[in-house]
Order: sequence, then structure tokens, then C-alpha cells
Amino acid sequence: MQSLSQQFLLELRDIVGTGSLLSSEDELIVFECDGYVVEKKTPDVVVFPTTAEQVQQIVRTCNRHDVPFVPRGAGTSLAGGTLPRGGGVMICLTRMREILEINLRDRYAVVQPGLVNVHLTQALKGSGFHYAPDPSSQGACTIGGNVATNSGGPHTLKYGVTVNHVLGVEFVLPNGDLIQLGGPLGLSTGCDLTGLFVGSEGTFGVVTKVWVRLTRDPVAYRTMLGVFETVQQATETISAIIGAGIIPAALEMMDQGIVEALEQAFHFGFPLDAGAVLLIEVDGLEVSVDEEAARIIELCNQLGAREVRTANSAEERALLWKCRKQAFGAIGRLAPSYCTQDGVVPRTKLPAILEFIQETSERHSIRIVNVFHAGDGNIHPILLFDERDQDQVQRVIAAGDAILSKCIELGGSVTGEHGIGVEKISFMCEPEPGSETEGEQRRYLFSRADIEVMNGIREVFNPDNRCSPGKMLPTAGACGMEHIERTGKRSAM
Repeated sequence: MQSLSQQFLLELRDIVGTGSLLSSEDELIVFECDGYVVEKKTPDVVVFPTTAEQVQQIVRTCNRHDVPFVPRGAGTSLAGGTLPRGGGVMICLTRMREILEINLRDRYAVVQPGLVNVHLTQALKGSGFHYAPDPSSQGACTIGGNVATNSGGPHTLKYGVTVNHVLGVEFVLPNGDLIQLGGPLGLSTGCDLTGLFVGSEGTFGVVTKVWVRLTRDPVAYRTMLGVFETVQQATETISAIIGAGIIPAALEMMDQGIVEALEQAFHFGFPLDAGAVLLIEVDGLEVSVDEEAARIIELCNQLGAREVRTANSAEERALLWKCRKQAFGAIGRLAPSYCTQDGVVPRTKLPAILEFIQETSERHSIRIVNVFHAGDGNIHPILLFDERDQDQVQRVIAAGDAILSKCIELGGSVTGEHGIGVEKISFMCEPEPGSETEGEQRRYLFSRADIEVMNGIREVFNPDNRCSPGKMLPTAGACGMEHIERTGKRSAM
């Protein structure tokens, strides 16, 4: 931790008040990591603003004292996106949690960044509209955090990710200026700067307000659970459903390990000997969903499903979705710690990546279970370990790196919705010629020229790199080196 002057702390306290500033070691330890527990770094001070004006004052104070800062919501990020790598000030936005406006006529809502995702869903209940992005952590994650990482969720396949539902953002630039991109009408003319901002992982500024698009509720749903003997049968069924021209609202897969954890925790009545289950939902008009559901059941049976259960009531549908949404919470029954990866592969490559995950699990002696958005190839292998054992930690990092590298090799990406954070920077670009990592058997997403362009864009918003330093993009001349800094050694692929 760097030493912050008493004058600096007093200035922050004057802005937010005594009850909205944390600086003692026992209080700060709570903020040492987010959902990515492999890396930890404690901020020097945490502040809880309640207005955009307070955020502006905090940022300007940090600039005057040359102190880095990082925004944080609920801390559910799974890639270290809120890790305060540079120490300094953590701006926690959880007290900015109001719904400022709901306009059903024009189909938008205006919310503060600290609003929990599901709270907007609850506020819209019975209105005939909903907010479509529904990350699995929606009971805890915030809209501001969703904007930062461009979160997805089970219904991404049909409805798209966060950027498809954000009409505008208000945010504080790293220099302290308050600006607005877009608004109730979304993009009118010019470059899509709102789309550029969504997914920038807090490196462009601190969100203070979001305009989100509201979607009309479907008339009808059909929700099914297909039970399969093997993962191979389940993945073949996924391809068959999409190949038949059906675009489900959601198409989720859980393997035997996840089913075991869920059954231990919640007693849903899942067969413990099933290799995998598919949660499939179609929505739309009554006549169309009946036809699609019948065709999906037919395909499941043709490809070896042991059984296909159909939710016959709203309560049964809610129960099936509860099992999917609480899958990550049930993992605590399997291991003291876990690390969730977030790779993407073409749907046709799902069997290949799942086979590789199993091989990687055996090679590194790390148990891996799987729950993921099968319809769009967004995998979430969950690596189980005990973070108190440093050997296990190193094996988890090596196994995770191997899986992500394989995703790139198969034509995919290292993130679908969790972002790059600090965890995946080493995959962003190829190493410098002659660097320590040259020749390492890993794949990279971009060339150094690509990264130079992206860094140039970031510098327009954040020229001093004081806002969220060490996130998302490798710093100049550091391509390929972040991995060494993170692990202390080259991972064995």
C-alpha cells in the first residue's frame, strides 16, 4: 500500500462524509479481490459516493494528488476487473442504486450504476416489459458493472449482450469532467461512442448514469430440461437445434459435476448419473413456441436424450431457472475455492474444447466442472482448488491459461462476457521478439499494432492511465510480460 497523506484523506472525507470512507486495514481487506480470487490487492482507501458530483470531486482530488483510482460495483467480476493494481482509491458505487425513470411508452429506463440487475427486473414486473440482459449473478451484480464488462447471460443467444440494450451513459472522465454519450433515443448521428464505452472495463471513466432499452415480454414460454448420458450427446443436440433453424431464447448446458453440486444443495431431483443436462427455452407467440418445443424434444430424443422434462407452470419454469442461476453458488460444496473461465468457441467446436478441458483437468490434477451458454459457444469451465495451497493455485493458473489458449486456436476468444481484467492481459497480444515469453506455446488475440491502436483510443479518454491502471490492455512494450508478472513463471501448456 502506498502512503496517502492525511490531507488527501481529509479532502475525501469532506466530499463523502465520515461514514462513507474506509481506510483501516481490517475494513479494506474486504475489497482485496473480486470474484477472481487468484490475485489480491488491497486499496488504500474506499469511498462510497452517492452523486455524480461527488464522483467528480473524488476524481479531481485524486488527480491533484497524483493518486490512481478504480471504480467498483458489487465485486462480482470474475477476471479481476476491480482489482486496485495501482493501490490508491477505490470508488465503490453501490450507494448509487436508484431507478431514476421508467418510461414504458418510449421503452427505456434510467438507472444509477450501483443498481442491482435483478432489482430492475423486479421493478418492471407486471408492466409487460423487462430488461433483457440477465447474467447468472444478476441477484448481486450491478448495471454499472454489466456496462463495464459488456455482460451477457443465459438469454444472450436470442436477445444479445449488454451493449445491445444500452442507449446511453453518463460518466466522469479521468480528468473529472462529466459527459454524456447517447441518451433516451440511443445513437442518432456520428460514431457509436456509447458502444465503444460499453465493455471498456472502467478504463475510460466512472459511470454515473445509464439509459437502458426495455424489451416487451414474450407472450409465451416453453422451458425444457433434456437429460443426456454423455456430454457428447448434449453438444450434438445443441448443434442440431441451431442447425434446424431454431434460435432458442436460452440454451444452457450443465455437466455431471454441476448437477451433483446442485442436487446436494437444493434437491431438484436431477439424476446424478447423467453426463449432462440441457436447459432449453423458447419464447414468442403461443403457436410458434409449441412448434419449436415439439421439434426440440424430437431432436433431443433422436440424439439420445434419456428424458426431456417440460415445465408445465410458471412455478416449474422458475424452479428450472433457479437451478441454473444458483449453479455457481452450489460450487462451494465441491471445493473451498474456484476460478471460472470465460472462453468462446464456435458451436461446432464445443466437443473439441470440452474434450480438451477434460484432458487439461487430468494433466494438471485439477477438478473442472462445466456450466455454460452452449447456444453461443460461451464456455465457463470452473476450476476447483484450495487457494491456501500455492501449488494448487499455480496449477489452476496453468490449466486456465491452457484452456483459453485452446479457445483461440479453435477460432474463438478468451472472453465472452467476463472481460479481460487483469487475468487475461497476457493473451491480448503477441510478445516482443526476443522477449522471455517468445516461443511459449500459447495463442494471442491481437498483434502489437492492434494493441497500439486500442491504447491510442484509451489514451484519448485516460491519457495519464490513472483510472483503472493495469487493466484490459497491456501497457506499452509489455505485450506478453503480464503473464510472467502474474504467475512468476511460464505456464506449462
